Amino acid sequence: MAYITLDVDKLQANFKFLDDLLSERKIGWSVVSKLLCGNKMFLEKLVGLGVKSLCDSRVTNLKMIKTLNCNIETIYIKPPPKQSVKDVVEFADISVNTELKTINWLSKEALKQNKTHKIIIMIELGELREGVMREDFVSFYRKVFELPNIEVVGIGTNLTCLNGVLPSEDKLIQLSLYRQLIEAKFTKEIPMVSGGSSVTIPLIFNEVLPSGVNHFRIGESLFMGTDVYNDKPLNGLNTDVFKLYAEIIELIEKPMVPVGEFGTNLEGESLEVELENHGATSNRAIIDLGLLDVDSNHIIPKDSSINLIGASSDMLVIDLGENKGNYKVGGLIEFNLDYMGVLRIMSSKYIEKRVFNGQS
Repeated sequence: MAYITLDVDKLQANFKFLDDLLSERKIGWSVVSKLLCGNKMFLEKLVGLGVKSLCDSRVTNLKMIKTLNCNIETIYIKPPPKQSVKDVVEFADISVNTELKTINWLSKEALKQNKTHKIIIMIELGELREGVMREDFVSFYRKVFELPNIEVVGIGTNLTCLNGVLPSEDKLIQLSLYRQLIEAKFTKEIPMVSGGSSVTIPLIFNEVLPSGVNHFRIGESLFMGTDVYNDKPLNGLNTDVFKLYAEIIELIEKPMVPVGEFGTNLEGESLEVELENHGATSNRAIIDLGLLDVDSNHIIPKDSSINLIGASSDMLVIDLGENKGNYKVGGLIEFNLDYMGVLRIMSSKYIEKRVFNGQS
């Protein structure tokens, strides 16, 4: 048995911190909820915080959000695939776009559904993920403005997520200037400059965020309490909103070095034996968690004396040393997680999800 907990009180504190930080500067923001993998119970708690706008990269998750609160603004946060266009128009108030052909499909579907579909056009600023090339963006906008049932509500950019290109005052000034150019050239209002994400938050504290950037998309800092720019905790935020617990299903004192002829393990790795461990023993435990559920590189035992030895598909082996924590079979091992650790756990149907608050 293994389960992950969401601490609602700590999540609420993080939400209030970020909401105050941004609202004081008249910056709108949307919560990126894809980390929750559409889990209804966790989404209910998130919606209950008073969130006004949610972003996700799965249409099924946006559908779930709309069933929980039809008044929440929903944003499909990646360029839509053709097969999802109908559902994107139905369940996403806004979508992020970079391809004229896709926007044509959205236009035709919006016409069928008698809707005006809103879009944010992403501009490439060096990260080389999604984004229209800067030399093409004027002609791109010209063609989009001709399409029926499409309203361009924003210009945006993505940084850091793929290649680690950090946001800078210069890059975000460029984004703001592109918005001004489009508005002047086409006599159109582009209300949203969506240039901020978790990694951009330190620019606020350093007072170098250009005033033209008026919208943030935030997930990691809200859920994990991280300063993504500097790869450390962000002062004022809780870093333990999520915790993972896994049950010990075996605990036996065993040799520290395997015996026999070595090949490769499940992941194609060959064991490197440490000679000083020959003849030594240790308390080794197996916990009810494996590669089906999580990458062990993204979970950290709360007890620093515990060492992760390795994992197979459905079991993870840990070294308890002298077992000074007095662990027993049937007991639980507690883990902290990073963003990818939570993402893997949340996408596993085998791991129970539990809500925790001060009363739980």
